[in-house]
Amino acid sequence: MEEKIEVVTVGNKAPLPELETFDPAAVKFGRFSLAEAVKNKKWTILVFYPADFTFVCPTELADLADRHAELAALGAEVVSVSTDTKFTHMGWQGTERLLKDVKYRMASDARGRLAQALGAYDYASGLAYRGTFIINPDGVLAGAEINLNNVGRDMGELLRKMKAFVHTYKNPAEVCPAKWKPGEKTLKPSEKLVGHVAESLK
Repeated sequence: MEEKIEVVTVGNKAPLPELETFDPAAVKFGRFSLAEAVKNKKWTILVFYPADFTFVCPTELADLADRHAELAALGAEVVSVSTDTKFTHMGWQGTERLLKDVKYRMASDARGRLAQALGAYDYASGLAYRGTFIINPDGVLAGAEINLNNVGRDMGELLRKMKAFVHTYKNPAEVCPAKWKPGEKTLKPSEKLVGHVAESLK
């Protein structure tokens, strides 16, 4: 019987496993190390999805491919993850036309251990939920979103949140209000700000 895996919550250190990958950009297999990403002070974005050769999943990964360059420019390592093998990833990416522009690595969490540690594992099916996780350069889980598998995600919102996380990481005295985008006003929590947020955003 396998030991129960403790779920990591936001604000705590993320698990740092090494995963087998298929790299569509290089058309080769490899490995992705979360520990190495943290060592190199990189942001990491893990995008979990249920399974290759399914229906909503390729639409999400295509949307992620459209945002990949912008996310990478923010210093983020983008990795998609499912419980499929690296071989299945290669076969799927090579046949599904929606995935033709995917350049980020596709990782295999074959036993679901990482998905379990992040609370994104469906024990009934043995598949991952639609989970998006942002790990900062210190190895801390900064953002987490988990959805049931019948609704796809908007990677534009992931990009917006990533920009906000990068800004607040560089400017720890500031916080970003709802729908914040670069160039807009942030907030600096203080006694004077209590009850007067509206005025400070003008």
